[in-house]
Amino acid sequence: MAEDDHSAITASQAKLLFADWKAAPAIVLAISGGPDSIALMWLAARWRRALKRGPRLIAVTVDHGLRHEAAREARDVKRLARHLDLPHRTLRWHGAKPNTGVPAAARAARYRLLAQAARADGATHILTAHTRDDQAETLLMRMLRGSGIAGLAAMARQSERDGVWLARPLLDVPKSQLIATLNKAKIAFADDPTNRDVNYTRPRLRALMPALAEEGGDARNLVRLASRLARANAALEVLVDGAERYLALRDRHDAARFGFDALAFAGLPEEIRLRLLMRAIDRVGHEGPAELGKVEALLTVLDRAVSEGQPRLKQTLAGAAISLIGGRIHVEPAPPRRRRPG
Repeated sequence: MAEDDHSAITASQAKLLFADWKAAPAIVLAISGGPDSIALMWLAARWRRALKRGPRLIAVTVDHGLRHEAAREARDVKRLARHLDLPHRTLRWHGAKPNTGVPAAARAARYRLLAQAARADGATHILTAHTRDDQAETLLMRMLRGSGIAGLAAMARQSERDGVWLARPLLDVPKSQLIATLNKAKIAFADDPTNRDVNYTRPRLRALMPALAEEGGDARNLVRLASRLARANAALEVLVDGAERYLALRDRHDAARFGFDALAFAGLPEEIRLRLLMRAIDRVGHEGPAELGKVEALLTVLDRAVSEGQPRLKQTLAGAAISLIGGRIHVEPAPPRRRRPG
C-alpha cells in the first residue's frame, strides 16, 4: 500500500474529486453514518464552501429498519449536517422485509428512495461514497458469479438510474485515506457490524483481501483490472452500435419490432450478436433486464436454427417473444402471463 493511502485528503484534492459536478443545480449526498459516507459529506461541504457558486447539497440518510442503531446513527448524521450547514433528511424503508436476499433488496430500496429525494429537491445527481475497496470487492463478487465483461467492469464513476445521475467521486480513493481524513478533522463516525457479518458475501470476501494482496491481488490491482475491462466494454458497445446500424441498413422492415435479417445477424461476431439480442430483449421485454446466461442459451438455439435452416422457432425471455420466421429474427413484447386461478 502506498504511503499516501493513509494520508488525509487535502482541500485541493477534494476540489479535483468533485470538479465534474460543480455545475449541477443540486446534489443529494447519500450518507449512512459510516466512515466513507461521513467523509463524503465532510469533503463535499468543504468543497462547496470554497466555490463562489456551486450546487445545493442535501444530505439524505436511508433507515432500512433492519438495525436498532440505525435511527440513532441517522440523528448523528443530522447533527453533523447541521454543523456543516447542510439540510438533512432521513428516509425510511417501510413495508415487509424479505427473508432472503436482504442486502440486494435493501440496496434497491435505498436507491429508489434516494432518487425520489433527488427529484423532490430538483437534484440532478446522487453522490455515493463507494471507495476503491468497494470496487475491488464488487469485481471479486462478479467474477465468482461468472459475470460478462460489462459486469466485470464493476461500478461506473457515473451512471443514470431512475431518472437521475448516480455518481461515485471516491471510487479511486482507499477507505484508509477517508478514515485518516476524519481522524485529522476529529469527526466521529458509526461502525456498522453488518460490514463484518460473514453471513453475507461481501464481508467474507473482505476477509480474504489480505491473502489476495500477498499474491498481488490487492485493491489497487483489482481496480486497475476493472478499469481495463470497462474500457474494453465501452469499445464493444461502440461496435454494437455500428452493428445495429448495419442491420438496419440491410433491413427495411418495421424497426419497432427489432427484426434482424438472420443471415446478416449470423455473420457478426458472437459477442456482438449476444449484445444485440440482449439490447432488443431489454427494450421490448416487460420482465427484464434479461439474464446474461439465459441470453447466451437463447443465442445458441438461434445460431443452431439458422445454421440448420430451421423454418420456424419461437421462444420467450424476460417478457419478450423471440422468433425465427422466414429468415428473420423478430423480437417483440410477449403477451402477459396468465395468472393461475386460486
